[in-house]
Amino acid sequence: MCAKNAMEEFEALLKESFEIDTPEEGSVVKGKVIAIEAGQAIIDVGYKMEGRVDLKEFANPGEQPNINVGDEVEVYLDRVENARGEAQISREKAKREEAWDRLEKAYAAETRVDGAIFGRVKGGFTVDLGGAVAFLPGSQVDVRPVRDAGPLMGMKQPFQILKMDRRRGNIVVSRRAILEESRAEQRAEVIGNLTEGQIVDGVVKNITEYGAFVDLGGVDGLLHVTDMAWRRVNHPSEILSIGETVKVQVIKINKETHRISLGMKQLQSDPWDAVEKAYPLGSVHKGRVTNITDYGAFVELEAGVEGLVHVSEMSWTKKNVHPGKIVSTSQEVDVMVLEIDSAKRRVSLGLKQTQRNPWEVFAETHPVGAIIEGEVKNITEFGLFVGLDNDIDGMVHLSDLSWDQRGEDAIQNYRKGDTVKAAVSEVDVEKERISLSIKAVGEDTFTDAVDGVKRGSIVTVEVTAIEEGGIEVEYNGAKSFIRRSDLSRDRGDQRPERFSVGDKIDVRVTNIDPKTRRLGLSIKAREIAEEKEAVEQYGSSDSGASLGDILGAALKDRN
Repeated sequence: MCAKNAMEEFEALLKESFEIDTPEEGSVVKGKVIAIEAGQAIIDVGYKMEGRVDLKEFANPGEQPNINVGDEVEVYLDRVENARGEAQISREKAKREEAWDRLEKAYAAETRVDGAIFGRVKGGFTVDLGGAVAFLPGSQVDVRPVRDAGPLMGMKQPFQILKMDRRRGNIVVSRRAILEESRAEQRAEVIGNLTEGQIVDGVVKNITEYGAFVDLGGVDGLLHVTDMAWRRVNHPSEILSIGETVKVQVIKINKETHRISLGMKQLQSDPWDAVEKAYPLGSVHKGRVTNITDYGAFVELEAGVEGLVHVSEMSWTKKNVHPGKIVSTSQEVDVMVLEIDSAKRRVSLGLKQTQRNPWEVFAETHPVGAIIEGEVKNITEFGLFVGLDNDIDGMVHLSDLSWDQRGEDAIQNYRKGDTVKAAVSEVDVEKERISLSIKAVGEDTFTDAVDGVKRGSIVTVEVTAIEEGGIEVEYNGAKSFIRRSDLSRDRGDQRPERFSVGDKIDVRVTNIDPKTRRLGLSIKAREIAEEKEAVEQYGSSDSGASLGDILGAALKDRN
């Protein structure tokens, strides 16, 4: 019985010995480096078990392994015995397990952890956190996009853990959060020492289209392009370069957003203080075109003083063209000061006022009646436009095209590009209008034809056409029309067909209309006038003589 009890006790002690001395697979155990050979460290993990670990597992990223014989190290036991009869161990896994324990505590406490960026992957970088590998997104590297991350590689620095999942082995960290926190503290301190109106030195850190960011010693201020100089600045790079030290004035500080607005022009004298004295109204100055828009051109009179030449003040003659067709950027021009508004910092300038009004010049050199020669520039429903000197036009109205033809018919004889002669009828400088007359250059056949003819005169005409409503006749080249009702005193003789083309007949002039260029003619009126004259001369029908006797006597006397 005693022997049996002794055997059970021995087995229990042996089992306990195995449990104590033999480490459990999948755990971290302590071992001792007993040799270093062939790039590996041979480690005794106890219970006569040895394992091999590559020396590179003892090295930090970018460093040489620091391991010596006799050093005690912790390793991860994968298997108690492998195919070679050795323990399968890993230093990296041991470091990872140790690191995860440490990182979980830091994540829970929201404290920073040290690490080093050692690789680049899609969307970001890999970071060694002392055994555990974390992912650093590209957006979390710095407060601003980083073009070259080379200087950051391998450098030990703090990170903030944003997310971690031990089961999946995922850790996401941020370097930007650390920088923003330290920047916020630094900004608050720097901003606390700044006051509006203060003049400070800064270094140009970045340049954009709208301005430049200036480092004031830990905090950036925005120097807007409009606050760089009194003159127009198209791009900040015209004045500043990155790395340049500049003297600026603090214009405004936003305590809530920590935004600082800076200015450089505020340190210079304002040229607008002397604008009214330097540029009196009506004075002419040389300037440089700095910008061209749809509504006009900006002209710089001096650094910081610009005026607008509105499109309506650019040319006497070019009314509907883009300002870019009249002037070009950087061109030097003469301008007249038309208006100054110092409160709004505006100067209205005129370009055309520096040149003589071409309509005034034309009026001086071309009095009414003067003959001009020009090219037909345009044909409209109401007349022709003829090109004159200095890019101005004169208009020939339909009624001034021909003496003999209707305007609508006469205009058909002209084409664009034709050269015509015309007389000046009227010049209205204020309305910028010149009236011309082509017909005034030619002879007035109607006036010549009716010269000496008065209303009531008896003239001889020639029949040129027979129509149903009357006959067409001609007198000295002037055509007229006698209506059927005016062909005879007697209704029975009011027949156009009793006349023939070429007949010469006497008619009485009833009207002369220079506007319509028509003679009013009547055979009937002539017969009535002759009857009245005969009655007055040869007796009255009331005295007993018949009308036939009277007319017979008149005709006998005439014969």
